[in-house]
Amino acid sequence: MARIGIIGLEGRMGQALVAAIAAAGHVSAGGVDQGGDLAALAAASDVLVDFSAPAALEANLDAAMAAGVAIVVGTTGLEERHHFLCDAAAETIPVLQTGNTALGVTLLAHLVREAASRLGDDWDIEIAETHHRMKVDAPSGTALLLGEAAAGGRGISLAEHSARGRDGITGARRQGDIGFASLRGGTVAGDHSVLFFGDSERITLSHTAESRSIFAHGAVRAAAWLVGRAPGRYAMGEVLGL
Repeated sequence: MARIGIIGLEGRMGQALVAAIAAAGHVSAGGVDQGGDLAALAAASDVLVDFSAPAALEANLDAAMAAGVAIVVGTTGLEERHHFLCDAAAETIPVLQTGNTALGVTLLAHLVREAASRLGDDWDIEIAETHHRMKVDAPSGTALLLGEAAAGGRGISLAEHSARGRDGITGARRQGDIGFASLRGGTVAGDHSVLFFGDSERITLSHTAESRSIFAHGAVRAAAWLVGRAPGRYAMGEVLGL
């Protein structure tokens, strides 16, 4: 039974986490929002779960390190410097950072990596994602996670083989690129599809999120798994033993 503290309590994910913690039989150590006593929350917790905002990540990691507790970072829209911050914190505490905590997406990323590693680069890879109208970042953290899985399967850098925002006369598709398309509208919790296009055939691997509760349940499972681990950088795949 883990004591789980929530960073971003009043947000949509924060409220879903409260219910997921209770359903899993763990203990809620409370939660904070902007201006709250983060140090006190960290001291009362075995592990923190952060679904706040990129601008708050450095302070959240500092609080976790000061208290010597693990942290799950589910905040999306992170930049390269945020990953450096996670790397630095992981030298002191266990850090699990992911673009998606859903267990189904974790397995999907594993399947995408497998498919990309076994199909040649003459197969074109495109990632399509749909989210609610209020989402502020694109591509989604999950789409980028899937893109990294595909790039990892091929042994290439996503940054060097990423195609986004096609508009106008763009020319023919460059072989080996991983394309992204983002749709926004309504109240969609999250739809993701990775399409592999070969000559005269196509493979589609998809995941549909019907409720935000799946992200909360996955985050709670990850948090409980992370308690007691050695300092280091961890991923959702390890939670499932992948």
